[in-house]
Amino acid sequence: MSNIPQVGQPAPDFSTPDQNGNSVTLDDLSSQWVVLYFYPKDDTPGCTTEAKDFSELYQDFSALGTKILGVSPDLGKSHCKFISKHNLSITLLSDPEHILTEAYGAWRLKKFMGKEYMGVARSTFLISPDKMIVYAWPNVKTKGHALAVLTKLRELAATQSPK
Repeated sequence: MSNIPQVGQPAPDFSTPDQNGNSVTLDDLSSQWVVLYFYPKDDTPGCTTEAKDFSELYQDFSALGTKILGVSPDLGKSHCKFISKHNLSITLLSDPEHILTEAYGAWRLKKFMGKEYMGVARSTFLISPDKMIVYAWPNVKTKGHALAVLTKLRELAATQSPK
């Protein structure tokens, strides 16, 4: 069905613009942990909850050397409005062609009110500083998700030996 990267596999590389049009690549982030989460659309209820929850825990993630990246098909202008409206502290990436979303298996067949369509399946990947997938949440429910990711990150970061 979809090519969801598995734990223990190298994270698919990417080069995607952030909300300000700056290119973000996985190579740029190779010295830190990365939370890469996929969401359907800026400023919708579930997506807003998830972005605000990650923003509220931003300092906790930063203390562990972690970059949080949200990915949706929305363009930079939409991301900037979303960030400003909700005072978000995370980086949002634009993927209008679904290239990054497909690489992580988050572009999937969805069902709503009896209709099937292709769309972004809410998914999160935890990527280690050596660019490996160390944990994946392929079907995310927003409530409590950011805290669950932080808890898993703390557990994994504690077992990783310092370089």
